Amino acid sequence: MKVVILCGGLGTRMREETEYRPKPMVDVGGRPVLWHIMKTYAQFGFHDFVLCLGYKGQMIKEYFLNYEALNNDFTIQLGASDQIQYHGGHAEQDFTVTLVDTGQETMTGGRIKRIERFIDDDTFMVTYGDGLADINLDKLLAFHHAHGKLATLTTVQPYSRFGILDLDERGRVASFAEKPQLEGWIAAGYFVFNRGIFEHLRGGDDCILERAPLERLAMEGELMAYRHSDFFFAMDTYRDYKALNEMWDQGTAPWKVWE
Repeated sequence: MKVVILCGGLGTRMREETEYRPKPMVDVGGRPVLWHIMKTYAQFGFHDFVLCLGYKGQMIKEYFLNYEALNNDFTIQLGASDQIQYHGGHAEQDFTVTLVDTGQETMTGGRIKRIERFIDDDTFMVTYGDGLADINLDKLLAFHHAHGKLATLTTVQPYSRFGILDLDERGRVASFAEKPQLEGWIAAGYFVFNRGIFEHLRGGDDCILERAPLERLAMEGELMAYRHSDFFFAMDTYRDYKALNEMWDQGTAPWKVWE
């Protein structure tokens, strides 16, 4: 089964890092956040990836073109008949990665539509190139197959970025909660789609998955939500980047579900 990862956005809210590289290539623990996402899928047996490239996509191509040299010791013979011998191996030996230029300004739905020719199964997965989770992908896929609808999204309960105060009319603080979990549910990516989704991706490169396509599917009763109650963290800002690296450095990264 193919796993499609959206890697083309500008990442404007964390310019400190994305001015020089695409957001999926921003390091967490010395590895691109994209690598962490792929490792999560691989832990559940999903090794076939399609990357939708856009902003600074050449850097993602270069990363995978040089992956063996970057992740192995090697001996190289220079000259006209240059040869390289790699020593040892890495845990990503069985990854298949298709890198597709889906346009600099293309929206999320347009990017998925552009990779339709690479999807040869009835079901495929899609996620964003900046969200980390400890989601059980086997349970997500089983949920999708069980309900028989066209699309599944993963939903989580968000945490407030700020402390919440309960005040009385005089301004007295009755209670204080530091960054509490909020009521309600939000979409967190980690989608599962049937091929019929492509018929809903209309409007060319301007198609935004999270607008008309998902709104239409919801109205038609073809969109279901898988509730994930554990860890999810989207790297939207430089502060988020720092927080994820602190978790990794302290050995408390919940999304590290692989050995």
